[in-house]
Amino acid sequence: MTVPPSATGGQVLERVPAADRGALRIADRVVAKVAGQAAREALDTTAQQGRPHTGRAPHASVAVRAGSARIRLAVELAYPCDVAAVCAALRGEVVERVRVLTGMAVPEVTVQVERLHPRAGLDESQGRAQ
Repeated sequence: MTVPPSATGGQVLERVPAADRGALRIADRVVAKVAGQAAREALDTTAQQGRPHTGRAPHASVAVRAGSARIRLAVELAYPCDVAAVCAALRGEVVERVRVLTGMAVPEVTVQVERLHPRAGLDESQGRAQ
């Protein structure tokens, strides 16, 4: 596409397509923040019986290569819970949010459960509600 000479003071300029003008690089730490926030929100929505997630906030670390992000999440979960189902929900939410907000493919999300903590109202020694 060319720019008309009248718009450039008599010179004919070639307009460079937007995709060829530069590049966008999203820092790993930004992708990690997006993943961590998505995991935090997913934990809040998957909390059983409407109780909010009370453990430490999820921590995400990311490795970005060639437009794709591999994510590692470290989480604490309330006990008792269906660990596999919660981890699957976390993976799905993180993949979707990172894809939508950064445009990156997410081929792998590794969830590491660092701690299971008792829900509020459970006696840790007896394992039942008081």
